[in-house]
Order: sequence, then C-alpha cells, then structure tokens
Amino acid sequence: MATPRTVAFHTLGCKLNFSETSALSRLFEGSGYLPVKFEEGADIYVLNTCSVTEQADKECKKIVRQALRKQPDAFVVVTGCYAQLKPEEIADIPGVDLVLGAGEKFRVLDYIDDLSKAQGKGMVRAGEVRELNTFNASFSFGDRTRSFLKVQDGCDYKCSFCTIPLARGASRSDTVESVVANAREIAAMSTREIVLTGVNLGDFGNGTEVIEGVRPKKEALFIDLIRELDRLDEVARFRISSIEPNLLTDEIIGFVAGSRRFMPHFHVPLQSGNDKQLRDMRRRYRRDLYAERVATIKRLMPQACIGCDVIVGFPGETEADFMETYRFLQELDVSYLHVFTYSERANTPAAEMPGIVPHEERKRRNQALRGLSEMKRRAFYRQHVNTIRPVLFEQHKDPALMSGFTDNYVKVILPFEAGMINTIAPVMISDLAPEAEACAAELQHAFAG
Repeated sequence: MATPRTVAFHTLGCKLNFSETSALSRLFEGSGYLPVKFEEGADIYVLNTCSVTEQADKECKKIVRQALRKQPDAFVVVTGCYAQLKPEEIADIPGVDLVLGAGEKFRVLDYIDDLSKAQGKGMVRAGEVRELNTFNASFSFGDRTRSFLKVQDGCDYKCSFCTIPLARGASRSDTVESVVANAREIAAMSTREIVLTGVNLGDFGNGTEVIEGVRPKKEALFIDLIRELDRLDEVARFRISSIEPNLLTDEIIGFVAGSRRFMPHFHVPLQSGNDKQLRDMRRRYRRDLYAERVATIKRLMPQACIGCDVIVGFPGETEADFMETYRFLQELDVSYLHVFTYSERANTPAAEMPGIVPHEERKRRNQALRGLSEMKRRAFYRQHVNTIRPVLFEQHKDPALMSGFTDNYVKVILPFEAGMINTIAPVMISDLAPEAEACAAELQHAFAG
C-alpha cells in the first residue's frame, strides 16, 4: 500500500479562521491525505492567513520560510483574507506554489494535482470578492473541550478601517437547520462547549444567493438560531464569540439571561469611547448605546463577563479624544479589553484620513489601555473570590495542573485530578493566582459528577 501524502496546516488570525482550517483538514483527510503537525514536515503546507493588521502580513512570509526549512520540496498553499486582498504579492513570495481566494478556498483539492515546483511564480486562483454568494459551513475539531462553529461569513458594514468586506465579501449565513446539525455532529465528538463565530455574527440570517441584484429577506434571525440551539440536550455550553452592540438586542440579552446553555459572557466591540472617532470609523452606534447595552447585561446578569474591543491611534484621535475613551472605559462595567493599535490598510477610507497619530504615541496609548484591562480583569476576578462556579476543565501546560473557565469566563487553575478533563464541575474560587490572568480554585467534590 502506498504511503499517503501528508498535509500540515498553520492558521493566523481569528476563531473563524481556525474553524475553516479544520474544515480544510477534513477535506484533505477525506481524499486520503494524512494530516500532520506543522513541526513534523509535510508534503503540502496550507497557510490560512489573516489581514487585520500589518503584522499578520509579515507573519505569512515568516511561516512560508519556516515550512520550506522543514521540507524544501513541499508545496505551499496560501489562502485566507490576505490571499484574497493581495494574491499577486503572495504569489511572488519564494516557495509559494498556490494562492487561493475566498471563493476558491474550499476547492483546494481541485488545484493540488496541477502544482509544479518548476513553475516559478505561484499559481493564483482568486476571483472577485463581490461574486461570493455561497456559504461554507465549518467548525474546529481536535480539542474535545471546545469547538468554534462558523454560522455566518462576510460583512455588509463599511467601517472605514476594515478590510474584511474586501476579503470575505457580503454578509451571508448558514441555515438554522444546518447549524443545529453541525452542533449535533460536534457534540457526538464529546465536545462540551461550542462557540458560535462569524464576521458579523448578529447579522445571521442573510441569504446567500443574489436574485436580480436583491438579496432575499432574512428567514431567521440570530435570536431564532440561539433559541433552537438552546434546545439541544447534547451540548452543555454555548458561547457567543462577538456581537456588534447595535445588533445585541434586549431580546438576545434577555434570552441569554434565562438560557439553560448560553453562558453569561458577551464580547461586544466598542472601538472607541469617543463619538467623533466612532463617526469617522463609520460605526453604527454611539457610545451611549454601548453603555446602555452594558447596563442591560449587568442588570439581568450581575455576574456576566463582558469583553470589549478598542482601537487606539485612529487618524484624528487627539490626546483629549484618547483620554475621553480611557475615562469612558474606566467607568464602564466591562471585564476586560482587547486593545488593537490602528494600522493603515490599503484601500480603506481611514488610510487617506488626516491627523495621523505617531507610532510611538499609538504604542503608548495601547499600553495604557492594556494596563486598564488588567486592572478590570483583576477587579472582576476579585468579585468571585469565595464563590462557587461551574468550570469546564482543560489540559494545562503543566501536567501537575489543570485549568478551565467558569460559565462567566473566569479562568481558574487547580491541581490536576484524573478523570476531570472535559468534564464540568463546581469549584470554589479561593484567590487570584500568581499567574496574572487566572484564579486559584478548589474542586467541590461533594457536588462534582
């Protein structure tokens, strides 16, 4: 019997990319390829890229070099957002053999047999993103504890700093029936938690076919989807990965508050606490609406965890503007921040805006908000000392320990106990752990099961 060809994957960027990489791996495995770890060396390397920041672009080139050092004769395939935005540029990277755009990503097996190391420049297959009108379902696997399930793709919003609509096309979604079927398949793998992911998750329900230039009316909304998923006895936990504040309705918040399976954890992008920046960013809300959403969550779920995305150094952001954002976040009852330093992206309106913030100043503002985030996370964790919360246990890098997240996303670390990994059991949170982003905890054996 012939030895199967091997394939290795490397993923850059968001949870959505990880779910799609898993789907690509299943495609290869279904055609007789043997997936291996990136470090082991492979016949084919597939790099799934991101292009949210300039650093992600540089990372792509570095990973290609690393792959070819492992296996100089390997074929290198690059796909993902960066591949859709700059296919010719990637094709010129030494060693890249195939570049696939967003519409071609899941047809990768159609092109593999045509690859040749003698061709010089990489083959490019990247169609126009505006022609994308199909949805490819995907979910991550391999980690029995948690899976990322893609239910929506693309975005109709036109935020002035963002390249995602250029890389992924218009908003489109899976059907409720298909998502439920995928959730059941994930549960059959003994996965305990499913994280719903998408580019603009709250916009779930958009159709995937364009008829005479008009996309069909939504047949189901995000609230309809989560209601159906909440009925699945096979899945212990669901999380909502990220949802725009203008799409996070009182109905959704109220549903999660009374849900059996959706965790009291929201990640809601803010981007700026200054209305001038929000207007220039072309965001679809102002800070008062964001504050209302946070207040509603905390009124219905006082112990809920709320994460927040913020961009610093956007064009025109003065020191006074930044301090307004800082003070707004300081007073806001959120639990942690994801802080991004603005970077210019080609073909976006923001790249042409006046008032460029010096890079050193961007870095300083980033560090200031990261410090605020750490203070907020610790304050949120301290609220839970001497309380009991359910935890889904995971492997820790130290074999003497195990870790996990409570329902409301407090990370805990405690001594390893056999048989507890991938189970849910209550713990008593005892103190902040020496490790900055976790709490020490004790398993409550009387309630474990």
